Amino acid sequence: MKAVRSILPIFLMLASSAQAQTTIKFEESAALLGASCGKDIDANCRGVNLDSTRLKECLTRNQDTVSPQCRTDSARAFDAIQKRVAARGKVAKACERESAKLCGGDGKTLMLDCILAGPKGVSANCTKAINEAGYR
Repeated sequence: MKAVRSILPIFLMLASSAQAQTTIKFEESAALLGASCGKDIDANCRGVNLDSTRLKECLTRNQDTVSPQCRTDSARAFDAIQKRVAARGKVAKACERESAKLCGGDGKTLMLDCILAGPKGVSANCTKAINEAGYR
């Protein structure tokens, strides 16, 4: 069960590194994996580096012995993680103009703190990207 407890910090690290209404939070994904797959992870993935890619590979590789609930929920959790990561990757492009014009950036560096502070003139596209990425 110790392995399951260590999942949450890993997904929180992913959340804090640069990735809505269409996605669930990293924390929720980790909680879902812990609740549905904790015993399966302990039994089948001992010693696996618990990042999302390796954990997904381990559960897939051992799908014959993984519980049906874990198979269902892990697919949902890993899909949500992938969507959130993709959404975070889109924020810089969607907010490029705001970063340069409203926040005094060079147009290449995302000034997320400034944009989140809510200067007037943030486009709907940028706002949508920020929300989908889970920054708000």
